Amino acid sequence: MNWFSDAFAAVQSTLFDWVAPWLFQLGFGNFLEDAYGASTWVLVGLIQIAVLLLVIGPLQRWLPAEPVTDRATIRTDVIYTLIHRLGLFRLALFFTLDPVFDSGIGFLRTAGVGTFHLDQVWPGVTDGAVSSFVIYLLAFDLAAYWLHRGQHRISFWWRLHSLHHSQRQMTMWSDNRNHLIDDVLVSVLLVLLAQLIGVAPEQFVAIVALTQLSESLQHANVRFSFGRIGERLWVSPLFHRVHHSVHSGESNYGVLLPWWDQLFGTANFQTHFDPTGVKASQSLLDDGPGLWLQQWRGFKRLLGRA
Repeated sequence: MNWFSDAFAAVQSTLFDWVAPWLFQLGFGNFLEDAYGASTWVLVGLIQIAVLLLVIGPLQRWLPAEPVTDRATIRTDVIYTLIHRLGLFRLALFFTLDPVFDSGIGFLRTAGVGTFHLDQVWPGVTDGAVSSFVIYLLAFDLAAYWLHRGQHRISFWWRLHSLHHSQRQMTMWSDNRNHLIDDVLVSVLLVLLAQLIGVAPEQFVAIVALTQLSESLQHANVRFSFGRIGERLWVSPLFHRVHHSVHSGESNYGVLLPWWDQLFGTANFQTHFDPTGVKASQSLLDDGPGLWLQQWRGFKRLLGRA
């Protein structure tokens, strides 16, 4: 993979060389190091979007799980994806929550609290970049499983997360269709976890990028599974579609690995593709086609006024 790392670094340097002069002109020269880190996320997002358009998109057209009948809601999901994958959401967090995190971590360091590294718990067994990455991937995926269950089981959180499930025309763009407050909650908890277990920044980027790309495939409008064995090894479009199904009930919370659903008794390995959506009383929840309308209706549900 050295060729990929070298090519990525070259493109990132070119992108940063273009951005850096603008930062100085706008008076943000003291953010150069942060901007270089941000360029990593932007470039990763561009690669992800390219994979969506060149790989998963054609797969949707070749093996659709259902016909496309509502393109307006899909266009809104595209906007959600661009906001998240091109770094706009992270930029907002950088100017709002990052200073709080930095102050808290600085206070702990001043108090003599060091960083715990999960991958160093078993010295001699977990040495090496690959084993370290696998350990952190498993830790984050287990945490994501329980966060996902919390989004469904904690009433106030479900009022936000139901926006994600109200999509009845699920496609590769639907992964980032979330209420922004929901996204902030998940992001804060995952960043806290990263700080607590000592994941390196480059590992964190790789884990998030892999997770996002896999989730895009999981939400894709494809009649596709990984087979009897594969379904139990990695979350597939079929496995995740069951989670979004109107008829499935509470199951399949796994983000990358269905192992946690099997371990904690929430796995459903049905083999048919059902319609997606959320039942609200006797009808399906409809948050409308527009991003701001969806955000407003989700906020009203949070306040108990929907």
